[in-house]
Amino acid sequence: MRILVAGATGYLGRFVVAEGVSRGWRVRALVRDARRAAFSSKVELFEGRATETDSLARVAEGVDVVVSSLGITRQTDRVGYAQVDYGGNLALLREAERAGARRFVYVSVLHPEHTRHTDMVREKERFVAELRASSLSCAVVRPTGFFSDMAPIFEMARGGRVWVFGEGDAEINPIHGADLAELCLDVAADERSEVEVGGPETFTQRAIAELAFDVLGKPPKIASLPDWLVGAGLAVTKPLSRRRWNVGAFVSTVCRRRMVGPAFGRRRLRGFFEERAAG
Repeated sequence: MRILVAGATGYLGRFVVAEGVSRGWRVRALVRDARRAAFSSKVELFEGRATETDSLARVAEGVDVVVSSLGITRQTDRVGYAQVDYGGNLALLREAERAGARRFVYVSVLHPEHTRHTDMVREKERFVAELRASSLSCAVVRPTGFFSDMAPIFEMARGGRVWVFGEGDAEINPIHGADLAELCLDVAADERSEVEVGGPETFTQRAIAELAFDVLGKPPKIASLPDWLVGAGLAVTKPLSRRRWNVGAFVSTVCRRRMVGPAFGRRRLRGFFEERAAG
């Protein structure tokens, strides 16, 4: 099996590359700067930018499956979700079609109907529609949330106080990137078309905060952000920074809804927090 990993230097992408290598697959990683890409010598690097279509020419040549978690996270480029989450993935899809790839696996979000009002999710799902209409066999993987998404809660606990949305009683079962990478490559090798997934443990937002304090050996100090205050903050942010509004609107929405998917994997959130504490 030969795979192309897009978003290879992101949180999930790095685990997908490592999982592919561990399976003995041939792995090509799409990277923005090959000199800064710290991958095994077994990984073939392809330097290109998702927003520059010409740089992607032949990126999928000889590839069986494309696995993409490509999307804007903390990039500082002056580009938007339409250019990256939609346009960048669409350019990859067209290259995969031209190269005769067999399958395309795309990582989006769970329950997009709740967060489609944000540019981020709207553009992701716009690409999903293009993917479904393509000639390739395809799959959409929908995780509840990554362990890395829980890191801000841990850092708030380190600072002495955690703020939760509302009462902090919305449930989620986040998943470690290594576990999700394993699932993505399982899906790359089978015929599933849509997979919802979460980690092995379900927490409320408040329970995640309590776990962070416990790992740090601190007494829990948890405060609530009322809905009216969150709404006011988003209203002020939107005209000033569309990017920050998108992140805030997405986070505040998912943190007040149940985001629980079928359990998968073996890694525990406590271990992730312990690594952060030690590091």
